[in-house]
Amino acid sequence: MDSPLLVTTDQDLLDELQRLAAAAGVTPVVAHDESVALGAWSTAPVVFVGVDLARAFARVAPPRRAGVHVVGWGGVPDDVFRTALALGAENVAELPRSSGWVTELLADIGDAPPGGSITVGVIAGSGGAGATTLACALGQLAARSGPAVVIDADPLGPGADRVLGLDDHDGIRWDSLCQTTGRFSGRSLREALPRRDGLGVLTWRPGPQGSLQAFAVRNALAAAQRGHDTVVVDLPRTVDPLVEELVARCDRVYVPTVPTVAGLASAVRLCARFHDPGPLRLVLRGDDVRPDAVARLTSVPVAARMPDQRGLEEAIDLGLGPVRSRRGPLGRTCLALLADLAPLGRAA
Repeated sequence: MDSPLLVTTDQDLLDELQRLAAAAGVTPVVAHDESVALGAWSTAPVVFVGVDLARAFARVAPPRRAGVHVVGWGGVPDDVFRTALALGAENVAELPRSSGWVTELLADIGDAPPGGSITVGVIAGSGGAGATTLACALGQLAARSGPAVVIDADPLGPGADRVLGLDDHDGIRWDSLCQTTGRFSGRSLREALPRRDGLGVLTWRPGPQGSLQAFAVRNALAAAQRGHDTVVVDLPRTVDPLVEELVARCDRVYVPTVPTVAGLASAVRLCARFHDPGPLRLVLRGDDVRPDAVARLTSVPVAARMPDQRGLEEAIDLGLGPVRSRRGPLGRTCLALLADLAPLGRAA
């Protein structure tokens, strides 16, 4: 785990930042001058530049990067905001007023998966392909090796919490997050969601659903990635800029499809919507199908076949989730898909 970088000579500010870092369980790198700061600038997961050195450091013109914050002890002068802009900082924070926010930011560093998280999308290529079932099954098996979450972004779907048997578990849903402004902590989101055995779910409450707020979806996805090893997003088939953005944020997107002429034609049309087809992979429903022929026909790679599984509806009705056994047809398919994702995790 890389350490956060503190750039300041203000002892009061430094004492407070180090106290907050200790509370978050991380050990920062402290730089009292530009040369030391530049050495850790590109590798630090987050950088706090004190108001006392912000102007001088901006003149050095370090490379632009995300995760830079200018901080001051007590009030900060108005011209600091101009300096923060020149430095490429995301914001200006005042301590101790912003101590809680800084602690959560630092806690995310200590809580983040060591190899980064994997984000996989699932979007139905055709009707009746079982996209939500596949998304929930992937989440179930991924949770056996580390924290995982299923994000249900389809307001017209069956509800991922119902499929997973978590609909009676307490926790926040989309209606609460869409009324929340500001940044979500990875740890706080993970602890607030309905969950069981390492698997959480972010979904909808029963009843009519409104549209998702883009800011809430972006914040929730970013927090989920910080707080989980695997993030599975159950995507709607609707044509929506937000769906396009979510697909672009996924490392892999599985497109379960019924391998009929109509089903494959629908899948081809859906895949053609996206500017970058690289992450897209078909998952074919059923046994009697030739993946090589389908790949030639559709020009979309086939990742796996998803055989029908006896007792699937019964398992879901009993609140057990779709995967009853790793050795079952669905379990084997999902294990193969997760193995396909493993190299992406190492690359991250």
